[in-house]
Amino acid sequence: MAREEGGEQAPAPVAAEGVARGSRELVMAVPFLRGPGASESVTTVLVALAANVLIAVAKSAVAVVTGSASLVAEAAHSWADSGNEIFLLIASRRARRPRDRAHPLGHGREAYVWSLFAALGVFVAGGAVSVTRGVQELIHPEPAEHFLAGYVVLAVSFVLEGISFLQSVRQARSEAEPLERDLIEHVMATSDPTLRAVFAEDSAALTGLVIAAAGLAAHQLTGSAVPDAAGSILVGVLLGVVAVVLINRNRRFLVGEEADPRVRSAAIRALLEMPEVARVTYLRLEVVGPRMVFVTGDVDLTGDDTESHVAVRLRALEAKFCASPAVAGAVLSLSAPDEPSLQA
Repeated sequence: MAREEGGEQAPAPVAAEGVARGSRELVMAVPFLRGPGASESVTTVLVALAANVLIAVAKSAVAVVTGSASLVAEAAHSWADSGNEIFLLIASRRARRPRDRAHPLGHGREAYVWSLFAALGVFVAGGAVSVTRGVQELIHPEPAEHFLAGYVVLAVSFVLEGISFLQSVRQARSEAEPLERDLIEHVMATSDPTLRAVFAEDSAALTGLVIAAAGLAAHQLTGSAVPDAAGSILVGVLLGVVAVVLINRNRRFLVGEEADPRVRSAAIRALLEMPEVARVTYLRLEVVGPRMVFVTGDVDLTGDDTESHVAVRLRALEAKFCASPAVAGAVLSLSAPDEPSLQA
């Protein structure tokens, strides 16, 4: 075990050699640390924004023509989603700002703040408007007409939403595979709030379109506005549930959440495989932004170096972590002699 004793300062090349020898191995051993992948998330949001704007315009026009409560709810839903994509783009941009003196861990958590605003938009502008419109239709029913136009718009909207949904699925699957997660598990667990928001919004949109089509068809067949109004209320409830889930996930990341246990285990294995590390007795990877962590831990170094040499070796070990753009910072300390070693 390395001892903390007085001694002269080790030369700088020792640290540089340690970084060069192990940084790549550590980063590659932990899938979470292989890079931020922010550009893929931006692409996913832009695809969703383009689809939602087109859909919102079409739904609004046909809602006026048909007088369908379900289509009014769907139009409100799409306009809300369009506005939310703006929040998500802001979230992605601001979270990528470099660290500075006032923000030594970077600005990653801003992504959760702006994504929280987007989730509130789903709840208020989407869910509340849809439920309100449905209740109004039940109290003061109005006849609908031009049903064919409504069906055409719903079909086109389904195709456009499907394109956006498939983009989010493709990104989620590519990220889930190295972490050995299934699709839904990764969407719920990922530290990237933009991916989760687009996936959830598109899933809700596709389900809402089916509900709206059913309500419109029932209105046409029965001549009653009740099924149409019920469809509007169901769309609102669906959006409310999605919003609550998104709000809760953003809240948890803002408060502070540890990285997936599998990521932690991979990091422990990577550390134990390094020749300079004898034991790892504590390791915490806290999420501080989309695909970004802050690492703290206690390790036992091999050999019996003096205090000055130990300090240099610890700094070199921290530098190996920080070689990845996904690590906002790392602080490692020496383990106490009686602390048990962690098992990966």
